[in-house]
Amino acid sequence: MIVKLVARVSVLEGKNKMAFIELNNIVKQFAVKNKEVTAVNGVSLTIEQGDVYGIVGYSGAGKSTLVRLLNGLELPTSGDVIIQGENIATFSQSKLRNFRKKVGMIFQHFNLLWSRTVLENIELPLELAGVAKSQRKERALELLDLVGLQGRGDAYPAQLSGGQKQRVGIARALANNPDILLCDEATSALDPQTTDEVLELLAKINRELNLTIILITHEMHVVRKICNKVAVMELGSVVESGSVSNVFRNPQQAVTKRFVQQELQPETDDQALIAAFIANNPEGKIITLEFKENNASEAVISKIIRKFPVDVNIVAGQIQQANGAAFGTLTILLTGETQAIQAVIAYLHQEEVGVLEYEQE
Repeated sequence: MIVKLVARVSVLEGKNKMAFIELNNIVKQFAVKNKEVTAVNGVSLTIEQGDVYGIVGYSGAGKSTLVRLLNGLELPTSGDVIIQGENIATFSQSKLRNFRKKVGMIFQHFNLLWSRTVLENIELPLELAGVAKSQRKERALELLDLVGLQGRGDAYPAQLSGGQKQRVGIARALANNPDILLCDEATSALDPQTTDEVLELLAKINRELNLTIILITHEMHVVRKICNKVAVMELGSVVESGSVSNVFRNPQQAVTKRFVQQELQPETDDQALIAAFIANNPEGKIITLEFKENNASEAVISKIIRKFPVDVNIVAGQIQQANGAAFGTLTILLTGETQAIQAVIAYLHQEEVGVLEYEQE
């Protein structure tokens, strides 16, 4: 039994704001064993103030190198990194150090000092900046409250859970009131529930502080949960970018489709399930409905049943949320007269519901 996709419909959207970070044709090369390796290849991105911007890719895609270009730890071989209208490659060492103070960093493995208390870890950037002790403590206590760790200031990292350690890392990254928060695989070491809690905290920080957040990750769940825009990297290049809702609803590149499919993949094997339904219902028609944000919550199935002389059997599917927009798929079996089934498909197209039709070979 072979299931073949024979039709697809989808709709795109977009909007523009003022640029905050611009990467213009960035190339970064390293000399490795007398050879030049290109880690980042011709990347151009625009990130706007207040964005939660996801940069997603598998290992070796160039994501971590891109982070180091954004915080000035590496300078591009060619191209421009423009932050708030200034090219950081032109900064003096003094200006570069001051710039880095305004870029907070959160790491996968927390990078806390185990011999210091939670409060002392949060105070560290302020201590290095020469801030007076009383002011450091006051700021650290404010941040403890912000990240939900009230009363844990005297604890040591070894006494905290993974999620609590990352909350300390977030508080420390916010100590200098940064303009940009870089998160390099910040949830990769956490379990799913703790990951969601940390992502909710980051979303809260974005809302309350209007902080521009850039999330480097290989997990599309992280992107779907809180990002409003995403860039997909592969072999050093950005192969696809746009609003999260657009990319999830209509992925163009093979690597993007793999990421989206991993996030949408249900517990069962859809293809095997579809094949089984076709085998057991040769007179029926299997279709997958693709919903976008303006119709994902509509009672489409109920309308079909009321309007057309067909029976509907739900095979598989799920609806997700991405940046406040609902999207998802629902695979159904339609049984009835051929003319009625075709009328259902025409109606779905009219309602701007994407339709994937399957047939046997």
